[in-house]
Amino acid sequence: MTSRILPALPSLEDIGARQDRTAATVVASLRFYEELNDFIARDRRWREFDFECAADATIKHVIEALGVPHTEVELILVNGVSVDFAQGLRHGDRISVYPKFEAFDISPLLRVRPGPLRITRFVADVHLGGLARLLRMAGFDTWYDNSVDAGIERIAGRDGRIVLTRDRDLLKRRAITHGCYVHALKPDGQLSEVLARLDLFGSMQPLSRCLKCNAPLMAVEKALILDALPPRVREHQQHFSTCAVCRRVFWEGSHWRHMLDRLAKAGEAAADQQASTQGAQSSVFR
Repeated sequence: MTSRILPALPSLEDIGARQDRTAATVVASLRFYEELNDFIARDRRWREFDFECAADATIKHVIEALGVPHTEVELILVNGVSVDFAQGLRHGDRISVYPKFEAFDISPLLRVRPGPLRITRFVADVHLGGLARLLRMAGFDTWYDNSVDAGIERIAGRDGRIVLTRDRDLLKRRAITHGCYVHALKPDGQLSEVLARLDLFGSMQPLSRCLKCNAPLMAVEKALILDALPPRVREHQQHFSTCAVCRRVFWEGSHWRHMLDRLAKAGEAAADQQASTQGAQSSVFR
């Protein structure tokens, strides 16, 4: 008589542990649209792909685990229904994630944020000093301090400011609800990008804000500042403004005209970018 040793059968505890592990994860299908593809791995761009995650994960967890800051997302559809970031996932869910729309009014669908900011105000991180200066030049309230970066989250929440940064991890912080990841590397390109993305080129108020202090400029009578003016300016210029914080005086000289030209070019580039985006979005729901 021959005999052989059979492999040990799994215990009930082992079977239960395997079932628990299976139940602890779900697999959902995701697709990211337009510029959101810049944040995810190349092999997942511009297509639908499966992603396994913990059963108790929220959509916000999944989106940011794949590399996309939640501030870049404007609309999430799960099986065709708009949801917020707290939505849980079920096995087999199909998820579509969209950036800000320029060509369509999707306000009735929005679920990801409590509401838009009433006033457009910015806070720029320490690496975007050039952009901050240009935004002030364009008339937008922009908080910037090249020695302070840690307080951006607090300042954004306190003042209702849009965070501008090239740091993805900063935009993933829970307390930051409105932010823009800036793709361009040079200040003029960054300005055009922000103007286009937020549809702001028609809202510029050029040279209405102090470039140093961020305070609004006020018109001032020439007679009150004569002693502060260079002789040539005193002779040829008639219109002046001043900053109530640093007391600097401004007039419409050659530098003033150069800044206006620079802003005009940024506005034209923003309009072109937005037109291009609108053309691409005509088929965004395919």
